[in-house]
Amino acid sequence: MDKSDITLERMRTFVRVAERGSLSAVARELGIGQSTVTRHLRELEEAIGVPLLSRTTRRVTMTDEGSRYYANSVEILRLVEQAAEQARGTGGATAGTIRISCTAAFGVLHVSRLIFAFQDRYPDIGADLSLTDERVDLVREGVDIALRLGPLADSSMKLRALGRSRRLLVAAPAYLADRGRPLLPQHLSRHEGIRMSNVAGSDTLALRGPDGQHHMVPFGGRLRVDHGLAAREALVAGRGIAPAHHWLVGDLLAAGRLEAVLPAYSLPPVPLSMLIVPERAGIARVRLLVEFLAEQIGDIPGIQQTRV
Repeated sequence: MDKSDITLERMRTFVRVAERGSLSAVARELGIGQSTVTRHLRELEEAIGVPLLSRTTRRVTMTDEGSRYYANSVEILRLVEQAAEQARGTGGATAGTIRISCTAAFGVLHVSRLIFAFQDRYPDIGADLSLTDERVDLVREGVDIALRLGPLADSSMKLRALGRSRRLLVAAPAYLADRGRPLLPQHLSRHEGIRMSNVAGSDTLALRGPDGQHHMVPFGGRLRVDHGLAAREALVAGRGIAPAHHWLVGDLLAAGRLEAVLPAYSLPPVPLSMLIVPERAGIARVRLLVEFLAEQIGDIPGIQQTRV
């Protein structure tokens, strides 16, 4: 084995291919040709003397040797980055790029502004903000931090609870004038509901009355959407009633374009959490963003912040 052929560049390429499972995706991510990615892998495998990856027409997977080498490589690359930060001192710690994943509508309306403010405070830090409602594999997608609304399954990621998002039933004044205002939960069955197709159980509403009594109400309608901004537009257009996060519709309520429906009844709030890739948690710029978001998230309307 020629140790001089085991370079950090080739190791980084291998790690990203192992995580993404695609040579072409890594080539696009790194801004290099796919032939360069292939060459890095070939030269690394030749230097080590064992195959690290198994390639098929559809996917690239790690061999047993590759899995062991991947785990060590991730730790080596993390230590290299931390050593460089320490050598550069405080200024160097606030340089580089952070990759953030966030629930789509929440990111567009609110988190993007927090990222702008963070970059104003730390001008040498780059941000790559990915907006999606899908539960992406953070390691495979190269994400450092993810903000997620809703319950989370068990995960190997570090979890930090940020707070709870308040929800309420809303509709456009024109819709309510035309169809009437429901006075009791059971009256909702006479109305058009706007439902989220990517939220489990959206065909039932759990409401708590002013007396503390719980009501499970069937909730139907002709329109289902898979994006919060589409639900917002449908509400303004008078397409029906919908349960909505306060941060999604607060400005429309203040402007009188939407009204609260059954205001004496409450919907259960939704947890807001931050997931952090453990191998990235020790990076200074990642720590800075984690603390910044935890500090600022309570300024978003309708978010009841968790106090640590």
